[in-house]
Amino acid sequence: MRSISLLLLSFLTISFLSCKNESKTNSGPFRQGEFKTWAKTPPMGWNSWDCYGPTVEEPEVKANADYMAENLKEYGWEYIVVDIRWFVENDKAGGYNQTDPRYVIDEYGRYLPAVNRFPSAADGKGFKELANYVHNKDLKFGIHIMRGIPKVAVENKLPIKGTDGITADQIYSTELQCPWLRDNYTIVADKPGAQEYYNSIFDMYADWGVDFVKVDDLSRPYHQGEVELIRNAIDQCGRPIVLSTSPGETPIEAADHVKEHANMWRMVDDVWDTWPHITHLMDVCQKWYSYIAPGTWPDCDMIPLGRISIRGERGEDRMTRLTKDEQYTLMTLFTIFKSPLMFGGDLPSNDDFTLSLLTNEEVLKMHRKGTDVRQIFQEDGKVAITSHNPTTGEVYLALFNISDSESTAEVSVPFDELGLSGSQEVTNLWTGEKLDSIEGSFVRELAAHESILVKLAN
Repeated sequence: MRSISLLLLSFLTISFLSCKNESKTNSGPFRQGEFKTWAKTPPMGWNSWDCYGPTVEEPEVKANADYMAENLKEYGWEYIVVDIRWFVENDKAGGYNQTDPRYVIDEYGRYLPAVNRFPSAADGKGFKELANYVHNKDLKFGIHIMRGIPKVAVENKLPIKGTDGITADQIYSTELQCPWLRDNYTIVADKPGAQEYYNSIFDMYADWGVDFVKVDDLSRPYHQGEVELIRNAIDQCGRPIVLSTSPGETPIEAADHVKEHANMWRMVDDVWDTWPHITHLMDVCQKWYSYIAPGTWPDCDMIPLGRISIRGERGEDRMTRLTKDEQYTLMTLFTIFKSPLMFGGDLPSNDDFTLSLLTNEEVLKMHRKGTDVRQIFQEDGKVAITSHNPTTGEVYLALFNISDSESTAEVSVPFDELGLSGSQEVTNLWTGEKLDSIEGSFVRELAAHESILVKLAN
């Protein structure tokens, strides 16, 4: 059996503090579908994965929250998300410690933050104090979890809170266990106690003040039973907790189900700072345009820009390997597609260029306000995507040259494809430059991996 923190082994040091005062934020459960009102625009925030892997510590989380509050909050950035394995005392970067992990877990089989990494979690307080720190900056706090029930809870036959004697070994299966991280077993959705287990962890998260939960190993393959358990658990906990499913590719066959249960869902596996990740994402996006809607968002994954892999999973400590043209292309795709924006780099390490990509008011206005997002074409290395602002009537247009050719390519879109006629004023959204008024079509010569994002208005 894997080693477990003394919090579990002694049972005496747990002291039941983690489940004290688990009051609900609201007086009752949420109505079916009410979760769609919690993220009317795509969530925007920071996630610790790209820069710290499974090893992030409390001072690093606070430093990123401080930066966001000072530099990004006014632009709509608000979530601070602690990614994977915050409950392991001795994890490592560059591949998880699955040899002798020291888990921190309570008497009901619920993971707790490792106090050596998150000192404010001492005495069973969980993430309550860290969430308060984030909330006091008028930001929101999120965490990552793996679907399922901890293996150590099963092995120790720990009781499930809210049941009459049901234990963890009565609700699990070894089938479909996550192949790349083997901390948990699958929860069998129709077993007595299955819903109560998920209820118990989300009641605890609600008590901590969690606003966002990313649930991993949920979308590929698509675990419909556990998705429904999680939706039910959030709705009953009385706190609006945004649900993000991971990783992709979420099967398009599950689109109608996932949009009724999650606020955002991954379309691809992890996106890192290499060009093929971007072109693959553009291909996969083609399936999902019709599912972009308020409260439920197809997710392009984290933004691998700025300083990443400080203690990460892919490569050494570095500033992103993407060129400036490629960084503009990535951000243009994410914003016109209305993907959630979860920045993966260490925010305090940002240079001026990286900061400029996150604080462009016109681009972020398009990201919030754009509707009817659609791809006009993707062929011969050329891509055109459009949306429009229903309030102002402005039309947004993104053109991309995703080929690897050394020569430039002419990318053009006739106005009638955009529902426009007559002369149009054109503004480059990234630079703010006013281009000449044009008629008939918008045409641009683009180098390989280059893009342009414009606003057209009469």
